[in-house]
This record gives sequence, structure tokens and C-alpha cells, in this order.
Amino acid sequence: MEILRSLGLPEQDDYSLSRSPHSFPDGADFRIEVPVVNSFSTFRALVDQARRRGMTVNRVTETVGLFRHTREELTDYLRLAADEGITTVFSVGPRATYDTCPTRLTQHGSFIGYRLRGFDQIRRALDDVLRGLELGCRSFVVYDEGLLKTLGQARKAGLLPADTTFKASAHLGYANPISISMLEEFGADSINPVRDLPLPAIAAVRQQIAVPLDVHTDNPPSSGGFIRTYEAPDIVRVARPVYLKTGNSVVGAHGQFTGAEDGERMADQASITLETVQRFAPEVRQSPAGSPAPGGAVSSRAASEEPAGSIR
Repeated sequence: MEILRSLGLPEQDDYSLSRSPHSFPDGADFRIEVPVVNSFSTFRALVDQARRRGMTVNRVTETVGLFRHTREELTDYLRLAADEGITTVFSVGPRATYDTCPTRLTQHGSFIGYRLRGFDQIRRALDDVLRGLELGCRSFVVYDEGLLKTLGQARKAGLLPADTTFKASAHLGYANPISISMLEEFGADSINPVRDLPLPAIAAVRQQIAVPLDVHTDNPPSSGGFIRTYEAPDIVRVARPVYLKTGNSVVGAHGQFTGAEDGERMADQASITLETVQRFAPEVRQSPAGSPAPGGAVSSRAASEEPAGSIR
């Protein structure tokens, strides 16, 4: 505890559940993100069902990898996203689960997650990003901290478009505020901690970083199967600006291909999450459709807007 104090760090997680003083650049507190939108048919069905539900989806995430989709399908994704004002985040394809890596199949080897092996895979991952950029993609899910650092440096050096954004995936396995702050330093524009962090730990993470957090409110069986919809209002209060990741509990795993029926059920689950937030936290605000992906800094709330202190 003395060492932590001498370094200017908290001694424990934030059990008082302090309200976050931050917001998105547009002043909003949260956005809705639907992950595992892994085919254009899923995306189309999700959008149609969300429209019927009268809800806004701010961001969708594709998780099987850019190099698993044809150029035509990626173009369809991007066209629909532009029409609907939805940020579409594509995942970088090369990863340990696709590599010739028997270690990942062992109990201990599974800890490497989706990380890249060797410079060859770093180069291939960079090329996957370049392919996406050629087609108009500007937001990418990154599964390897070395790749994230490389991409962040390339963007800073002007080798990648300045409006390119990077989302650090939960598959990286980061679960404490210090580790997560390194991802921000490497260039992450939003960060997904491990999916099962309790509220005090999420609040502690927010105190150490400024970029938006991506927090799961439900999950498929492959990563725990938990559904914490009733925590969504408090997640917004302590983590804002936050992307509430919702809808993928209706599928079996993060890396599977999905279809139109999955898209409809994802929208239904997301609507439940949104209803819960609106019911129990009517004071918070969602970004409207068409809000740009955040590129790092977020605005702070004026002290007069809301009293500081715990949410309970």
C-alpha cells in the first residue's frame, strides 16, 4: 500500500463506485455496441430489427477477421453503416487461433489468446488493416498489444490515416487499471477489459484512463455466458463514456459466423439492455446515430452539471 501511495496510485478498487466525470465528445454518457456481427446478412437483419424496435445502435463489431470476408461483402457492410450512421469495427484477421499453433490447443497455451507470433504475423496483420483501409474501413479491433503499439506509432507518424481508430479487444486479457492504461498509451481509442470485471474494478479502471471503455452486459457461453443487464445503469455511471456491449449472448461463441436470425435476436437483446438503462438511469444520455468514433480525448463534465460522489 505504501508503494502504491508513493506512486500516486489507489490502494484498492473503487468500492464507493464514484461517478465518472467524463463523457463522449458529444456530451453523451453511453453508446450501444453489438458485437459478433459476422456477416452482412446479420448486419442487415440487426439494423432492420433495431429500426422496428425504435432503438439506436451506435457501433457493431465484426469478429472473425477482415481476411475472412470478400471485398464485396466488406463494401456492403460499409455502405449500410454509412446509411445508418453506425460505426463498423472490423477485426484484424491473423491471430493465434488461425495460425499453425498447436500450443493454443493446450490448457496453458490457451492463455496466449489471439496474439500474434513473430514478425511475419505482424506484417500480415498490418496488411489486413491496409486492405480494410483501401475499402474505406477506419475502425479496427486489435487482439495483440504489439500490433496495437505498431499501429499507434504508424498513425502518429502519418503512415496511416489520422482518423483511423483502434479498439483493444477483451481477448487481450487485460484486467487491472495499470495494464489497461498501457493500452491507452499504445494508441487504443477504446478499451475492452476482460468481460467479468466487477463494478468496483471497472470504476478503478476509469480513474486511470480517459478513452472510452467497452463493457459487456451479456456474453455467449464460450466466454462465460453471463448476463448482467441489471448492472448496465451502474456501469454507465461509473464507466462513462462507455460502449455497452450487448446482444452476443444469443450466439454460441465470439468467432463464429452468424446469420440473419442471429441479427434479429441481437437487436432484441440490445433493446432490453437499453430499456433497463432508460428505466433505472433516466439521467444518462445515449449518443445519436452518426456520432463519430472517438479518436482519443474525451470531454469532461462541468462540475455544475452533476454532483460528484458515489452512485449509491
